[in-house]
Amino acid sequence: MLSHIGDLSQRKAARVAGVLYLLLIIFGVFAELVVRSKLIVAGDAATTASNILASEGLFRIGFASDILMILSFLLLPLAFYVLFKPVGKRLASLVVILVSVSVPLMLVNMLLYVAPLVLLSGADYLSVFSAEQLNALAMSTFDLYTSGVMIATLFHGLWLLPLGYLVYKSGYFPKVFGILLMLACLGFVIQTVQYFLLPNLEVITYPGMVLEILGEFGFCGWLLIKGAKVSAA
Repeated sequence: MLSHIGDLSQRKAARVAGVLYLLLIIFGVFAELVVRSKLIVAGDAATTASNILASEGLFRIGFASDILMILSFLLLPLAFYVLFKPVGKRLASLVVILVSVSVPLMLVNMLLYVAPLVLLSGADYLSVFSAEQLNALAMSTFDLYTSGVMIATLFHGLWLLPLGYLVYKSGYFPKVFGILLMLACLGFVIQTVQYFLLPNLEVITYPGMVLEILGEFGFCGWLLIKGAKVSAA
């Protein structure tokens, strides 16, 4: 009886993980592709500042979307812990720990995201700066924000290594997803190293993006549609 309850709990955890993974993807993609890609023009501080002021509501929605993405990311490994604890308790705990390191970094980094709203607010105490200087300062916060994202990306990549191994070892899912998740970990690590140490070699980040889409998006879809194949004891 207890074993059947445990199986049911694992199956529910798989479905919950699928929903949280989907929310993470939706909120993250919306904030990046709908908001930031539309408002932020790389290397053009004046246009970026103008875009933000003209679409302040969208900019704030992007902030809210990122926060919801981070909260989904915080809860996701808890569902995976329930699902994979019988497979490997230590590795399941490591998944939770790595995400727990990444989430505070991401939340603190969001302060840099909203900094342009302060710099471009027209507050009296900012009158000592010219418009060009404020635009440049606002643009610089995005550069710092991007650096913060890349630091968090390292841990986002690292958590996929134990997760991928658990997926591979468990037998709950096709082993190919475990392999793709572990390879995606390597892709994210390479992307972070490239950003900080080899900024002129952006082309090497593309394989990591492909592995992320195949691994994480594919695994998310499987969780939602198929769930976990947990055998009754």
